[in-house]
Amino acid sequence: MSERWYKEAVVYSLQVDSFADSDGDGCGDLRGLISRLDYLARLGVTCLWLNPVHPSPLRDNGYDITDYYGIHPRLGSLGDFAELVLEARERGMRILMDLVVNHTSDEHPWFVSAQGSPDSPYRDWYVWSDTEPSDRKQGMVFPGEQEETWSWSDAAQSWYYHRFYGFQPDLNWANPAVRAEIRKVMGFWLQLGVAGFRVDAAPFILEQTVPGVASPPMDWTILDDWRSEVQWRRGDAVLLCEANVGAVDVPKYTGENPEGPTTART
Repeated sequence: MSERWYKEAVVYSLQVDSFADSDGDGCGDLRGLISRLDYLARLGVTCLWLNPVHPSPLRDNGYDITDYYGIHPRLGSLGDFAELVLEARERGMRILMDLVVNHTSDEHPWFVSAQGSPDSPYRDWYVWSDTEPSDRKQGMVFPGEQEETWSWSDAAQSWYYHRFYGFQPDLNWANPAVRAEIRKVMGFWLQLGVAGFRVDAAPFILEQTVPGVASPPMDWTILDDWRSEVQWRRGDAVLLCEANVGAVDVPKYTGENPEGPTTART
């Protein structure tokens, strides 16, 4: 098996709920996808990239996640997912999953706990400000749909940061506990047989957000740690990062840490 399989891979991205419906309820599902694997194999597909399949209120097409260890019930079960991985492997296909960890849903139990009490063990899993940040209306990803990147939480009596919509609070990537938990998430799905992850909003994960600082520093060790982690668990695993940046900055996501010597990203 080539450790550089991705160089010749034919990657097919799909939204499971709109691909193939196995039970006639009007929603695509994992069983439906499994039934169409032969068709995809005939197309020459060697890697399936699945858009988010986790439990979610679906206010943002599944990119607002409430449980990183589960499958949305309308799509099937963990058992269905394990069968998909097996059936795909038998046809020479790998599975990539969307890793959406810049933010969670505001309905995620972590955030519900975090805004419920300043003493919550999850309080520091998100980014807060006791005073209104001066950059509150800067850095919107969806200008015209967003009005701010800091919103007030009555429950928390504090401002919380969200690079995307207000119902998608950003995780605090300066917190070692957050980093450790997401490593567990990655390990869980790698153990189930996925070949890697498409990392959603990679540049924003690296930003070490501070209230009132428009251009926060970037922590490249996050990507370095992820690369070491996934390749320790599965030697041929890959990270496909959404690095929506200028061409001059792209090499930073695939080479050595620009801040110092670390493991190369490949």
